[in-house]
Formats: sequence, structure tokens, C-alpha cells
Amino acid sequence: MYENAVVAASWVADRLDELRVVDVRDAWEFDGIGHVPGAVNVPFDEFRSSAGDEGMLPGEEVWAELLEAAGVDNGDHLVAYDDTHGVFAARFLVTAELYGHDTDRLHLLDGDYSAWSREYETTTTETTDPEPTTYEVRRPERTPLVDYETVLDSLDDSDVVVVDTREAWEYEEGHIPGAVQLDWREFVDDEARGLKPAEELESILTDHGVGDDQQVLLYCNTARRISHTYLVLRHLRYEDIAFYEGSLTEWEERGGPIESEDAE
Repeated sequence: MYENAVVAASWVADRLDELRVVDVRDAWEFDGIGHVPGAVNVPFDEFRSSAGDEGMLPGEEVWAELLEAAGVDNGDHLVAYDDTHGVFAARFLVTAELYGHDTDRLHLLDGDYSAWSREYETTTTETTDPEPTTYEVRRPERTPLVDYETVLDSLDDSDVVVVDTREAWEYEEGHIPGAVQLDWREFVDDEARGLKPAEELESILTDHGVGDDQQVLLYCNTARRISHTYLVLRHLRYEDIAFYEGSLTEWEERGGPIESEDAE
């Protein structure tokens, strides 16, 4: 279970000396636009992959090398951010979880770099030069990743709600039968750039028929959108969450049933 899955800028500012802050934007943004003081840069494109391990994981060796170069230890409290409402940073944190980092030491900055820079001093000149570490990937005993067969078996299970995190037009063109559509952007306050208040988030989930007494099974065509929704649910203390990273394309290729709004 995540403790402090999503944290405010003030929480981070008060603990900068205790945290390893990770900026997942491109290097030119990190260096040229500015970054949170002391942050290290692990660009999203360096850990996204469709040719590594299962799902969209980059591979254990790639992941370990990235974190070692960034000076990350296995025991570090990691805070990740981007400048896109946290959707790319969420993927960094979920990747860390799947490779065994303690979930209570994984935190998403509520908002993003733009939200941070409204309140706190940033730097464009200070170079972050972390001392390399040795990082050990430690696969957890349990993982939220599920395979095709597990999703297929869940379709007739009333205790499971399947959630499609794509946009409405994608859902309408085709989706897993019985899935509800819930775009990750519904959780975000565009003006504040962070998450909406917890009460509003819970109301959104209730309106979509997603209850905390069910297993929530997420899928999408991009791992980052699944990851953001996963962290929102963790933030709200949902306990039974799984996700399928095979994508709807793979689902169809393997013979999985599809329904569309036009067909209905």
C-alpha cells in the first residue's frame, strides 16, 4: 500500500534533503527551463519500452543502469514529477514498484513542474551531478500486472470492474465487453495542474460505477495513462487494483472479444 502516494509541493519543499526528486522531462527541459532544486533527470523516453520485460517495462538491466546513474538507492524516498499533470511521472513510479522499490517510498508530486514553479524558487543554472550508486532490482512477491487470460476470466466476474482509461472516442470505436470508460484527465484540475480534491475524485469514480469494494482492472493502449489512474486509486486507498498492459491491439490479436458503441 502506498503511503502519501500523491504529495503536495509544500510536503516536498519541507523534505528536500530527505528525498530523491526525479524529473522525467526531456533533458533540454530539465537543463534549459529549470528544475526542482536537487532533482535528478531520468527522461521518460529512456525507460519507456515495448521490447523489455512484460508489459511496457524497459528491462531490469536498463532500469538498474538508469537509477544507478541518477544516484538512486534502493532505500530512497522517490518523488517524481513532469510538466504534464503527472502522467509521465506516474509511469516512473509504477515502473519502480514493479521492479521492487518499496511502495511507501514512492511519491507523485501533486501538480507538475509548472505548479511547483508558481510557489517555489527553481534553478536553471545549478547542475545536478549525482554520485553513482548500485541499484538492485528486487521483484516483488505480488504484482498488479495481469495477463490476457486473467482479463478474459474476469469478464464474467461481478466482483471485478474493468476500466478503460482511454479517451471517449477510442472507447467508442472498440473496447473490452463490459468495461467502463474513465479518461485519466477527469481526475486533473487543469488550472491547478494537480489532482482534484479527494471527495471529487471519489464522486467521479462512483459515477462511473467503480467501487472500492471491487477489484479494479485497468487497461489502455499507453502505459502512462494506466499508471496515472493506478496512482489515483492508490491515493484514495483502493486496495485491489490490477492492470493489463497488453493493449487493446494485442487483446484483439489474441482473439479477445470486442464491443463498440456503433454495434450497440
